[in-house]
Amino acid sequence: MDGNYDYLETVEDEIAQFHRAEAGLIVGSGFEANLAIFAAIPRPGDAIVYDELVHASTHDGMQHSQAVTRVPFRHNDVDSFRDAMISVCDSQPLIRQGKRCVIVAVESFYSMDGDICPLRELIEAAKEIFPGGNAQFLIDEAHSTGVIGPKGAGLVCELGLEREVAIRLHTFGKALSASGGIYNTAEILAEFLDINTAIAIILGNKTLKSALINLARPVIYTTAPAFSVVAAARAGYNLMKTGQTKAAQENVQRLVKHFFKTITSNAIWEEATQRGILSVPLSEDWDEQPFPTHIVPIWTRQRYSYWLVFHLHFSEFCAFPVEYPTVSKGQSRVRVASHANNTEPQVDGVVSAICEWAREMMEIEKGGGDGNKIPKAARQIYAIMGDENIDIFRTKITHSLHN
Repeated sequence: MDGNYDYLETVEDEIAQFHRAEAGLIVGSGFEANLAIFAAIPRPGDAIVYDELVHASTHDGMQHSQAVTRVPFRHNDVDSFRDAMISVCDSQPLIRQGKRCVIVAVESFYSMDGDICPLRELIEAAKEIFPGGNAQFLIDEAHSTGVIGPKGAGLVCELGLEREVAIRLHTFGKALSASGGIYNTAEILAEFLDINTAIAIILGNKTLKSALINLARPVIYTTAPAFSVVAAARAGYNLMKTGQTKAAQENVQRLVKHFFKTITSNAIWEEATQRGILSVPLSEDWDEQPFPTHIVPIWTRQRYSYWLVFHLHFSEFCAFPVEYPTVSKGQSRVRVASHANNTEPQVDGVVSAICEWAREMMEIEKGGGDGNKIPKAARQIYAIMGDENIDIFRTKITHSLHN
């Protein structure tokens, strides 16, 4: 059984060097990577402490892990993390004695909330509780790769914590194939070759790589990614290495900041937020943050999410509601994701559409306008829904509005 080849190893070494890691192992996807990590690394007697909002693949990986002690902590809450680590220390004598380990699972950018892991603070807390060094971090950098850090190397490199994080996961199906300067080469190459570049790399030391190769069933019982897929990923990394994506990376930052500035200065912002029709949690103190993520969730009343999406569609913006089970029940939202090839006029347009919809909803709630309790865009969508299946879908939506 041999799924390896020289070119793959060369690219693994190049990418590991780019991220200032000792070794790397390329696997078929980010989902597969998390399954592999949790299948191979936690051993009997180890524990896993994880942010409650980690990706579904992390949860699936933990289910197949040999670590039976799994403790969540409140999202990005350092105090809750500290409590979780202390509870593990108190309840697991082998871990307290340094004979077993704690694996801490977090993400750099959380894709549904758009916020950033307080990684440095978590590491400091872990060191206080486990000074022997048997608390080790696993960070999923899927959404920070190509977006933040020196030449797009991610959050760990941005913070200079390469020596403090045992395992890093970088995927190639986000920025590396769909945004900015990377799109111009990697994505075109992928399209020409009719391939998908959604592979990923697990970074760590050589011992980690050896353990994954020999113990992880998702690695052992599969084939290596095709040459064409690896070549497409390498093309993206070559662009980052040579600084050709720097302008794209900076533009993403500029666009997100422009979004915050524009929406919070809109005439209806204050009233819409006070009435609960609009909420953008990341807009709070946005100008004091060192850098934003490219993902900005827009919250409204739960029964209004689809209506906002419909309005954005008629304003010629691609929009989808984020619903359960992707997020918890009662936590639906609409996300704004800035791409490097977007422009400030486009940001102005989406802000205008959101605020126009919020103004209409305020008029409806006040009993003004034409007296209709359903906004115009939603009425148009409902009118288009002609066949029986779509009528059932519409009934479910309208039914939820009254619950």
